[in-house]
Amino acid sequence: MLGRLRRWVRALARRGALDRELDAELRYHLERQTESNVAAGMGPEEARLAALRDFGGVQQAREECRSARGTRFVEELLQDARYGVRMLSKAPGFTLAAVLTLALGIGATTAIFTMVNSVLLRQLPFKNPERLVWVWSVRAESDARPFTLPEFIDYREQNRTLEGLAAFTTWSANLTDEGDAERIQGARVSAHFFRLLGVESAAGRTLLPEDDRPGSQHVVVLSHGLWQRRFGSDPGVVGKKLTLNGDAYTVVGVLPPEFFFPIRDAELGIPLAPEADPLRGARSSVNFLRFVGRLKPDVSRRQAEEDLNRVNRELRAQYPAAYAGKLGVRLVPLFEEVVGGVRRALWILFGAVALVMLIACANLANLFLVRAASRQREIAIRLALGATRLRVIRQLLTESLILTLSGGGLGLALAAWGVDLLLALVPTDLPRVAEVGLDARVLWFTCSLSLLAGLAFGLAPAWQTTRVDANAALKAEGRGSTAGAARSRLRRLFVVSEVALSLVLLIGAGLFVKSFLRLQEVRPGFDPANVLVARLSLPKAYASRDGVGVLIDQLEARLKGLPGVKSVGAVSQLPLGGVSASIPFDIVGRPPEGDGASPSVDFRFATPGYFRSMGIPLVAGREFSDGDRADTRLVAVVNSALAQRFWPGGTPVGAHIKIDDTDTGPREAEVVGVVGDVKHNSLESAPAGEIYLPFRQIHADGVFAVRNNVFWVVRTDGDPLLLANAARREIQAVNREIPATNVKSMEQYLAASLAPRRFNLLLLSAFAAAALLLALTGLYGVMAYTVSQRRQEIGVRMALGARPFNILRQMLGQGLRLALTGVAAGLVAAFFCTRLLSHLLFGVGATDPLTFLFVPLLLVLVALLASAVPAWKASRVDPLVAIRHD
Repeated sequence: MLGRLRRWVRALARRGALDRELDAELRYHLERQTESNVAAGMGPEEARLAALRDFGGVQQAREECRSARGTRFVEELLQDARYGVRMLSKAPGFTLAAVLTLALGIGATTAIFTMVNSVLLRQLPFKNPERLVWVWSVRAESDARPFTLPEFIDYREQNRTLEGLAAFTTWSANLTDEGDAERIQGARVSAHFFRLLGVESAAGRTLLPEDDRPGSQHVVVLSHGLWQRRFGSDPGVVGKKLTLNGDAYTVVGVLPPEFFFPIRDAELGIPLAPEADPLRGARSSVNFLRFVGRLKPDVSRRQAEEDLNRVNRELRAQYPAAYAGKLGVRLVPLFEEVVGGVRRALWILFGAVALVMLIACANLANLFLVRAASRQREIAIRLALGATRLRVIRQLLTESLILTLSGGGLGLALAAWGVDLLLALVPTDLPRVAEVGLDARVLWFTCSLSLLAGLAFGLAPAWQTTRVDANAALKAEGRGSTAGAARSRLRRLFVVSEVALSLVLLIGAGLFVKSFLRLQEVRPGFDPANVLVARLSLPKAYASRDGVGVLIDQLEARLKGLPGVKSVGAVSQLPLGGVSASIPFDIVGRPPEGDGASPSVDFRFATPGYFRSMGIPLVAGREFSDGDRADTRLVAVVNSALAQRFWPGGTPVGAHIKIDDTDTGPREAEVVGVVGDVKHNSLESAPAGEIYLPFRQIHADGVFAVRNNVFWVVRTDGDPLLLANAARREIQAVNREIPATNVKSMEQYLAASLAPRRFNLLLLSAFAAAALLLALTGLYGVMAYTVSQRRQEIGVRMALGARPFNILRQMLGQGLRLALTGVAAGLVAAFFCTRLLSHLLFGVGATDPLTFLFVPLLLVLVALLASAVPAWKASRVDPLVAIRHD
């Protein structure tokens, strides 16, 4: 009996029986064996134990069954894969089209996901980054303002909720060792800055708290990029002396490659040294510091914000004049502050490329439906021979997975190339751009995307294809039968979905195009054409007001002598140059407004020729002249926005104002002119109030800040970049320690300010174009297949007297109905989806009527063109040939 039972078990395994069937049969025979043992004279317990001993061989058979079934399943999968490869190789055109479509879709999606992953999904490369916060000062005019040096000391020592508070500010340095002088963007940081972030050095050490002590602050740490670029990754650079701005600094360490300063383009850091700073006790001094704090464990951001606001209230009570306009503080997660400006734009781009991927899957599903229709007889034969529907579906899904894995592998290679292309196109201010690269999460995403794509475009066609009447299919002639109504509806549904999704992308791209054109129409307040800009940092030889005056005289004379130069000027903060400064001011003879706090305005130092060189119009009064020098009365020029705000209906010319740009108190100046408004921070921002002071009347306390950034502007009568090399030579002739590498045209600065919008526009337009092409390809394929399937019907109708025009109109009408249905669905989806773009648009509403009207009309027109070729072929069918063929 046991031998017979084992044979039965193995037979069940060969037939693929389920475990529950096997277990039921085993229980049945175990009970029969127990009854037989009782009948032989055994007791109940003894009889059951004997039966269990006898069935040890059955258990072994059961395990053999499981192993055999697993082996058989693997063999069947390999068989499916071999058969799938064989079938795909018989249709090389279809296979190549499917693999390339998948590769492009998966490659583009993976490339964008790589950026999303690196910028938005990865944690910041710091210790416990979720506890790091950015601290802003809240004022009446803005809730994101910097702090003074005394405030840093106060908040650091008086708070109760922060584990540490660090401060930092921008600092430019002229590196004059080993080769040509180079201007390097750096940062002054409180020496425990790196320890607070939890950053370890790649070589040497980071800054330590004792580096902030007076006399110990002449040390520097280098970024990994600067170490590689300037010093060739030399490990011996640690301990070496560098000359920065004429002073000797000792290199104490190199930062790891993943570290980035919160300041854009910063490549080195030096100690802030608060005790050695002349602004240590000036509570009304310039606000130039930004703070980063680390929350104590179990302290929420809200609790820390309330604690720092408590410190602010105490400081306002103690120093009412200095803190009159400082209303409190605001804490923002460091991650949000770093990436918040690009978060929505990157997710929108990822959503756009995901729509393209969906359209590609719908297109491939249509191709699979058409191909499956040609294999209907083959599938019917397999079903008639005993194959289950699930078995056939698995075979068809295996073929689609082979295609997706092939497309996914090629797509991953394209993604690696696409990431390099994206990095070449991204704006320079994109945060964490150095971290962008493929990693394990991206590989997992690509594999998952490939599998999902295979299921997405393979499951519905496989399910639909196996719903075939085997008898009817086998009775049909070998030419194949016409697709059923359900399959035709599914193909039409895919086409409608493609048209709808492509319309969403096209409308989004249209809004971006219109927004970009509107932004380009904005007048920046200056004429950028034919203007050359040289951004300089002044060496130690020009550390005094007289030294700055000497440099201006020497360099202005040399630059004016260049051929084709019309005018030359200099300014401390260039429009769209990424540098700004603000100071409080009061109007003499007028009581303060509101709570008594002095209003804060942007201020710049400029030379007499600056306004002419930049093309900034004079509205009233006069510009600066060569007679405005250190030993004459202090004068100022204001812009129209400031004049209209504080002198509405009048003129500020002749008025006296007090400007707090020194450490010893405000200076009084006479307003001698009004100039036009300038878009300083960005083209979309409203003009702010601005005060200009003559460079030669700069106070001694302000020379240090101005030395980091002096922008020389040269207006020429032709292409300004043709004079770039000549301008560098003249700058080096004045002083070889002045770096002359940062020379660009004003139009390049203008283009850089538009770079983020141009990047978004370029990618979204590319995705929209790809979506449109895929949708039209799908529509063309469906119409062409419809014509081929209805060839006999069309031949009969034409033989009975139908005119070619009627056939053409009917086919075009069918394509038009598909396009209009997709457009209607796409308009509804676009109405809601484009609201996500509202903050990325300028001068255009998220539901702009013209865009919502023009883009659908264009899509319908192009869809008609895609339907026209199959419709034309249908109208040219020869009735005799069609009837004889079918």
